[in-house]
Amino acid sequence: MLPKIPLVHQQSHSRSSKNNSFSSLDESSGGSSPNAEDETAVEPEQGNVLTHIISQLRPGADLGRVTLPTFILEPRSMLERITNFMAHPETLLPMPEIDDPVQRFVSVVRFYLSGWHIKPPGVKKPLNPILGETFTCYWDYEDGTRSYYISEQTSHHPPKSSYFFMAPEHHIRIDGTLKPRSKFLGNSAASMMEGIAILSFLNRGEPGKGERYIVTQPNMYARGILWGKMKYELGDHSVIRCPENNLSADIEFKTKGYFSGTYNAIGGMIKDDRTGEILYELSGLWNGEMFIKRVASGQKELLFNATNAKHTPPLVRPLEEQEPHESQRLWNSTVQALIARNHDLATEEKTKIEEMQRLEASKRLEDGVEWRPKLFRTVRGGPQGPGEGEEDLEWILNAKINPYNPTVAEQQILSVAAILPGQKPHCQFEIPAHSSSRSHKSEKASSSGQLAKMTAETHPTQQNNISNLIDFDEGSNNGQSDENKILKSAGPSVGSMDILGGDGQDDTHAQASPSSNYHPPNMANIMTPLQPTSSPAQTRSLHSRNSAASDNDDFVDAQS
Repeated sequence: MLPKIPLVHQQSHSRSSKNNSFSSLDESSGGSSPNAEDETAVEPEQGNVLTHIISQLRPGADLGRVTLPTFILEPRSMLERITNFMAHPETLLPMPEIDDPVQRFVSVVRFYLSGWHIKPPGVKKPLNPILGETFTCYWDYEDGTRSYYISEQTSHHPPKSSYFFMAPEHHIRIDGTLKPRSKFLGNSAASMMEGIAILSFLNRGEPGKGERYIVTQPNMYARGILWGKMKYELGDHSVIRCPENNLSADIEFKTKGYFSGTYNAIGGMIKDDRTGEILYELSGLWNGEMFIKRVASGQKELLFNATNAKHTPPLVRPLEEQEPHESQRLWNSTVQALIARNHDLATEEKTKIEEMQRLEASKRLEDGVEWRPKLFRTVRGGPQGPGEGEEDLEWILNAKINPYNPTVAEQQILSVAAILPGQKPHCQFEIPAHSSSRSHKSEKASSSGQLAKMTAETHPTQQNNISNLIDFDEGSNNGQSDENKILKSAGPSVGSMDILGGDGQDDTHAQASPSSNYHPPNMANIMTPLQPTSSPAQTRSLHSRNSAASDNDDFVDAQS
């Protein structure tokens, strides 16, 4: 028998507010019928995607600049869309406490499959995050605990969305980077998903690293973009692998054939990698009932039912507390126009943001400054490196978080970025600009002369050549540091998921929380502002990352 997982619902308690406000996309009505086709609901005056593309074609036009119409855009950024996979706490929170390693692995498969049904109706793709865009949020659980999410767009060409999630009191941490490659396939558009996520149970496995589950994503397809009805499909294989327990799962998201098959079907297996024995088989619909069968006994059980599953959207700070490059504030005018179905205005507002991004890039080029992320750093992989085996993440949160003490970990997370209502960012960095042609001596003098300059401005961070991270000294009993250290990497250092569609269930915007909900702890000694810095480029890479993609939503392959 599979372990029974208790339900965990979002309810008001001592750590949550009863007066949360909701966006216009909140209060989803639940899942739709798994047999209902995920087709777009397009206003008659909008025509189809083909008409929109033809209107942009001119002699000698750059096909890389052909944009998707705004009527197929989801009114939120990809950085926020990623939180779908943390939105079922009833599958997420119990996992680390399951003692049997095989059943613990099964629970991870259940958790992974529980998030795919959460989408807006029809074929929709989220807004492409701009370089340096950030999004933070949190969840309050009925047991009085809380989890946190921090994300940043760490690359634009090619697009990469990096994120961090942690539920400290439940010993759960997730690090990930999503990297899509867009392709135009005749009457279909596809997002070929690259990148990985690493789910860690910190109460198990190697001390400080935990028991790891390395996860990949299926590819996404929008069918009928030029003629016929538009339809969203997940396709191809995804893999879950636990190196500590030598277990893996191969999950196939099946696309419908021309004359046979069904939409939204999955199949797969869970295998013992040491012996090659297939332990379980998976079947069902990713937006309906999913089943697991024990091969040895033939016993079949319900794994997860997404048909009427109610997910728990995250909570966010009010817009007026957010910085200009935070997702909900950055895209607010575009989102409001999309919700109002004012597509001309939505296109105009979206274009303003894309033009701002181009101007920022031009200014960096003019000043000879290389952009680096604010909240994430490159993974220090390679043999015996702290990130060995995690090189494909490429980027990881730029801070050491205590894996043993939940109270200390919570304070450290809140020191990295503003997450809770009423919380102010503890530091923002403006490193003096330096030309790439400046001498090493000049760079060293500039670096030692100013550790970090506090600023309220939000333009991109500029960095030198040493890779640092925020390191919290945890020697004191209360978990607060008397001083903070800068750790220098001696070795070389080493996303965005283009989900296109929906199953009829309104995808829920993160909920805004009132500023009165947060009382900042005294963290004066937890963190001193540090100077973010870069490190030599990592030579190991799963795939080539060169890209000539445009700043817009393209049909062309991002690597063409």
